[in-house]
Amino acid sequence: MYKRVLSMLLGLTLTTVLLTGCGGKKEESNAQDSGTENAKGTVYYLNFKPEQGDEWKELAKKYQEETGVQIKINTAASGTYEQTLTSEMAKSDAPTLFQVNGPIGLNTWKDYCYDLKDSELYKHVTSDDFVLKEGDGVYGIAYAIETYGLIYNKKILKKYCEMDGAKIKDASEINSFDKLKEVADDIQAKKKDLGVDGAFTSAGMDSSSDWRFKTHLANIPIYYEYKDEGITSSKAIKGTYLDNYKKIWDLYITDSTCDPKLLSSKTSDDATAEFATGKAVFYQNGTWEYTNITKNGLTEEDLGMLPIYIGVEGEENQGLCTGSENYWCINKNSSKEDIQATLDFLNWCITSDEGRKSIAKEMGFVTPFDTFTDEYAADNPLIRADADYLASGKTPVSWNFSTIPSDEWKNRLGNALLEYAQGTGKWDQVKKAFVDGWASEYQATQK
Repeated sequence: MYKRVLSMLLGLTLTTVLLTGCGGKKEESNAQDSGTENAKGTVYYLNFKPEQGDEWKELAKKYQEETGVQIKINTAASGTYEQTLTSEMAKSDAPTLFQVNGPIGLNTWKDYCYDLKDSELYKHVTSDDFVLKEGDGVYGIAYAIETYGLIYNKKILKKYCEMDGAKIKDASEINSFDKLKEVADDIQAKKKDLGVDGAFTSAGMDSSSDWRFKTHLANIPIYYEYKDEGITSSKAIKGTYLDNYKKIWDLYITDSTCDPKLLSSKTSDDATAEFATGKAVFYQNGTWEYTNITKNGLTEEDLGMLPIYIGVEGEENQGLCTGSENYWCINKNSSKEDIQATLDFLNWCITSDEGRKSIAKEMGFVTPFDTFTDEYAADNPLIRADADYLASGKTPVSWNFSTIPSDEWKNRLGNALLEYAQGTGKWDQVKKAFVDGWASEYQATQK
């Protein structure tokens, strides 16, 4: 399904860091992952996704019981992966398995990435659209194809639609920013009657949450500018759609569960709880959040997903944002035995019944591997929403944020968004961070 709509998978940009002297380098191994029995090495996986941390630990436990191979799972706290990876790579027992989030991430960590071109893992990838390559080498393989947009509570929105004076009769009528704003404004005005605290969950700018706006939301104006220019990356962004970015940000912070002055302390957990307990109708997030939402009581019948509309001409034909920021890489500086053990573990994850069930059913991932046949399809209504948009001919929004020049660019943008929301800064500061910051950070990081 995804091969029809994705020309490449783009991911979250990682900060360019100085790697000289890190990691206690060992001679590069030529280990392969076929014909090996009872690997003596160990596996250390530095996991990027906190929402699947428990599932990875359980899966590792099953593999360890089956094979005797020691596996360590360490999950970085939300928003701290790059910092944690840099720290862990400097240790003698560095991760054997880690993640980069796209081409710029690979550029940062290329010297640590084992070539996977001869691995069983790569043989099972359905398309090179899902790998990070340089020349003939394969240095990263995507393991999760994900989608984000505006998750909404079907039950509450249906209740709104049945109220006198409702702006819509069905969620399908929301197909533009203007209609979204009209509905959200009306929900905000009728929030007491609906039993909610706001139309949107809090747009928290704590580090556990701010990536939703300085990266995922910022992707929308980047996508449309790239589309206009016919490009897939840029040394200098123009900011053509920054007024549209302002429209959606204003809507998020106005029709909200909380006062904008409180956003600096609002977390990802706060937003999830607000949505899961029925205190908000709309929640910008992705397919990966399904497990957390349903843990708090909502069922799949309660959940739908809309595109993030920002007021661009023709956006009624826009689908959801679909791509990947999750590429497995193996540390080539690990011992030959540890590399082999890591290759064997990944192959088991995508071929065994236990591994495929965990990845598809418990973690809820859509994967690019041919081993995930229909019986191992992820059971997630948010993924089905994406399939429905594709089936109806909507154009998915590609993940272009891997072309963002640095984490510093995102951090400055996030600070400017927060200051604007709190009333301590002007929107011109957001524009400056977006446009001027892009050019300066690109120049700084590409030297």
